[in-house]
Amino acid sequence: MDIAIHPVTEADRAFWFSLDHHLSDAEYTRKVRDQMGYVLALSSTPIAILRWSLFWDSIPFCNLLFVEERFRRNGFGQKLTAFWEEDMQSRGYDLVMTSTQSDEAAQHFWRRLGYRDCGGLMLPFPGHDQPMELILGKALAAIP
Repeated sequence: MDIAIHPVTEADRAFWFSLDHHLSDAEYTRKVRDQMGYVLALSSTPIAILRWSLFWDSIPFCNLLFVEERFRRNGFGQKLTAFWEEDMQSRGYDLVMTSTQSDEAAQHFWRRLGYRDCGGLMLPFPGHDQPMELILGKALAAIP
């Protein structure tokens, strides 16, 4: 398998929005500018994306990891996450975080990768009500 991961670019826009229905055009432009997203391609065909931001303006937070359904359960999400973690470590971060709804199976994926539960968030407001959002974190290896 020929797997390549690259920072998101303007050329990835159509593919990106075929998977990510939560990001605005303006935020996408910022993700490209600030290199806060990645595309994973299999034999030059994009199949997965990851975007992140900074929680409390200081902790990398994976906002979205999405692998096309037909490619799931083949290790691509794990490879993309490892790439992100290594990039974050190379930028000097020693902790990363993510979240998933308490009724989603993704929590098990994150825990298998060493993420630990560290809190939860509930939004009991009209238009935002959903199951509790589990917050997970992972300490990265100490930077030598």
